[in-house]
Amino acid sequence: MGNQYKTNNSKYNVTKFTQDQVDELNSKIKTTNEALQWVSDNLHPQVAKASSFGAEDAVVMDIMLKINPKFRFFTLDTGRLPQETYDIMDILRKKYDISIEVLFPDTEEVENMVRDKGMNLFYESIENRKLCCDIRKVHPMNKMLNTLDGWITGLRRDQTKNRENVSIFQLDHGHGGILKINPIVDWTWDQIQEYIKKNNLPYNSLLDKGFPSIGCEPCTRAIKPGEDIRAGRWWWEQEGNKGVWPSYRPLIGDLLCQKTVQSNPMVEY
Repeated sequence: MGNQYKTNNSKYNVTKFTQDQVDELNSKIKTTNEALQWVSDNLHPQVAKASSFGAEDAVVMDIMLKINPKFRFFTLDTGRLPQETYDIMDILRKKYDISIEVLFPDTEEVENMVRDKGMNLFYESIENRKLCCDIRKVHPMNKMLNTLDGWITGLRRDQTKNRENVSIFQLDHGHGGILKINPIVDWTWDQIQEYIKKNNLPYNSLLDKGFPSIGCEPCTRAIKPGEDIRAGRWWWEQEGNKGVWPSYRPLIGDLLCQKTVQSNPMVEY
């Protein structure tokens, strides 16, 4: 499976896929390594992993780089990220000797928004919060995805109820019908923890502080055991929860012993 998928968009020379082709991929490719090997063989370098530097991202990045050390990674620097996220970016960059493509929002858009609505506009209304997300995240993300044949995520089916039917390969109709690859879609939280422990991976220290979902600093708080996985995101506007993640617990507290952490110079924070 390879050249049969090469139908290109004239503006960006982006490969297009049909639903039948995606269905065929899902019928033949069942594992994380198979999926990422296919992506490396057929889409690289016109494919990249989007990362917010959560636990799933740590796992996917490690597996990807074992398959292809030249795989691409990108992240969104909204200008409001927590320091812990910047720390893990540099730790991973040095550990793997990779370049992480950092996307920034349009300066003029941010300046106009802040001038008109203030620095903390997102606390005032859902409309303002969505505007901030659009300018700081969605717009730069769209520009990036417009140049790719596909993008790789860390989505898992048991994260939230609206992800229960996610498959490894999907057409991303929200981004021009490019391929969306979810290589760890059937992994559990316990599997994620075990992989990090077994491979002694560095990870975002916010995970040990109760942040299973990592976003912008002013819009994210730690959650309590049994709370919704997304309860810490935009918590001031939540009335109903989207899906429960009762198995969440801090990585080090339940999985990695202090001795392991101290023996790994990449996880000293």
